[in-house]
Amino acid sequence: MLIRSEDAMGEKNVIKVTSSVFISSSPAHFVLVHGIGGGAWCWYKVRCLLESSGYKVTCLDLKSAGIDQSNPDSILSFEEYNKPLIDFLSDLPQDQKVILVGHSAGGMSVTDAIHRFAKKIAVAIYVGATMLRSGFRTDQDVKDGVPELFKTGDMCELRYGLGPDQPPTSIVIKKEFQHRMAYHMSPQEPGPLQALRGAKFGEGGGQGVDQVRRVYIKTMHDRILKPEQQEVMIQRWPPSNVFVLESDHSPFFSAPFMLFNLLLKAASSADCI
Repeated sequence: MLIRSEDAMGEKNVIKVTSSVFISSSPAHFVLVHGIGGGAWCWYKVRCLLESSGYKVTCLDLKSAGIDQSNPDSILSFEEYNKPLIDFLSDLPQDQKVILVGHSAGGMSVTDAIHRFAKKIAVAIYVGATMLRSGFRTDQDVKDGVPELFKTGDMCELRYGLGPDQPPTSIVIKKEFQHRMAYHMSPQEPGPLQALRGAKFGEGGGQGVDQVRRVYIKTMHDRILKPEQQEVMIQRWPPSNVFVLESDHSPFFSAPFMLFNLLLKAASSADCI
């Protein structure tokens, strides 16, 4: 199997990977963060591959996601939404580092963590994810980082937990579009829209944000966060490496072996494994 990649200078390479299981001789720790409407459950195939290879893996449910029983319409700040990841990293011993992986809107959670815990992150890997250095601070950030279908509402249902005269508090892809848009090569859960819109980073800290090595995995058949948007974010805040994956928006379902191999490649490029 061949996977195309690009380095930070835009040089294209071809990486040969296989679906065989790699055996790890180090206790590298992968922390996997889902996107909006997802949960820790999204990663079950990749988690199995990583753990079978000897790696430590943590999959988190952010607030109101997965088995967390919080009502997404009650989560009104990004700080509250991302609290499970921040609490996890806070409790991590100072001498330990993790390989932090974020999918889709989970990229915002990863960037938040970079601003807060740069010394605890060996490498940050964005998988078809929103990658904005300072979050949604400007109209340009919104243009670059918010999927088009979330802007129009034609394919999404907005929910107004604070009342019809207030901004929407959560969002879910309409059932008839879910398979075609999110899982067209691979279940309905709302995500806290207002919390995500409030994601802003960098005030009063974040001095180490650019010291963390970042890798981006582009999902080339993505119908949610389109490749053109991903490329704009890559150009605005260039990572150390860019890998190209021929998958839809959900490679943990549609291309788990390829994603597994690229996660190892990305971690290896940062001397983490």
